[in-house]
This record gives sequence, structure tokens and C-alpha cells, in this order.
Amino acid sequence: MPMTPEQFRAHAMTDADADGRLPLSRIATRDVYPFQTAGLAVMPLEPPQIPESPRHAENGVDCRACKENRPPIWSDVRWALRVYGGDTGAPLVVILESRDHYDLPGLPDALAAELGVSIVHLARAVESLPHIAGAHISRWGDGSERLHVFCFARPEGFAQFRGTCFAIWDDLLPPVDPAGRDGDAAAVAQTLAASYGGTVGGPV
Repeated sequence: MPMTPEQFRAHAMTDADADGRLPLSRIATRDVYPFQTAGLAVMPLEPPQIPESPRHAENGVDCRACKENRPPIWSDVRWALRVYGGDTGAPLVVILESRDHYDLPGLPDALAAELGVSIVHLARAVESLPHIAGAHISRWGDGSERLHVFCFARPEGFAQFRGTCFAIWDDLLPPVDPAGRDGDAAAVAQTLAASYGGTVGGPV
């Protein structure tokens, strides 16, 4: 039988201390973990909240991404690629978005097939940069319903940034120079347009 949210928390709490904190384990033992474990504590596990609080732009209402007026670095009729709007420690972080408002589970099959192919071409374009060793593709979607797929460019020579913790490293590293980031973005857009189609830049 599947566990209810309450049963899941009760199961997790069997490993917790008196304050409801789970022990550091698994990923904290890997060489890509960005923190020293001495003195580090896990946040207490809160009780489940049912129903969950709504995500931003559910059912397309007041969607910031749909109203986005930053021009993409690459686009076609169904997809747009934008540089992440905040500071990043990674050399480049871009976001691939559907032009129409979809959540991932509601994506029509034809667009789902396009998404897979476009992600492969995007990864190739990012990894073609001479100082980039890997393209980390991530989709979470818990904060906003609008489909958006992140691509983090991992700099060459930093095996410590391999794996799922690179998104954390991105927050820890000092912000990169916007001029260098934008140069990388322009190169990625050109390569993507040449290999996949679409246009560099494009309408908002």
C-alpha cells in the first residue's frame, strides 16, 4: 500500500533526532558535496500540508513568464531560450520555455517530442563552448506551473561540480562577469540555430 503523507513523515521521523532533524547521509559523503559536515544540521522535517499551497501561475493566471518582456537569445514558433535573469556563479545558466502556457505533464505529445530533441541540441551547443565540460539539465517546476527547463554550464576542470549539487554551487560562487556570460549565450544561440533551426533572438 502507498504511504499517506502522514505515514511518509512518520517513516522519515524514525531516523530523526528529538528536534525532528534527519542525519546527514548519502550525498554528504560524496566528493561533490559543497559543505563541510562538521556542525551542519538538516532543517527539521515539517508536517505535511494538504492541500499544498498553490504554485505561481496555476491554470495560467497572472503568469510572469507569459508576460516576460526580456527578448530571448534564441527562439522558434513554440520555444524560447533566455539567459537566467539573476546573478549566477556558473558561467552560463539558460532557461528553455514553451511559448504557450503548459505544465510538463500537460505537454502535448508532439511538443514533448520536440522538447526532448531541443534539449539534446541545447546540451550540444552548451558543451561546444571551449571552456565548458558539461551541460546540467534540470526541471523542478514546484514554484511555477509554466514549463521551464534550466541548463547550467559546468566549467571545465571542476570535477567537484559534477552532479546534482552544481545548482547549489551556482548559488555559492561569486557572480560571473555579465559580458562573458552574454558572449557564451550568443555563441550557444548561434550553434542552436545552426543545428536545430529557429532564429537567434526573435520576438518576445
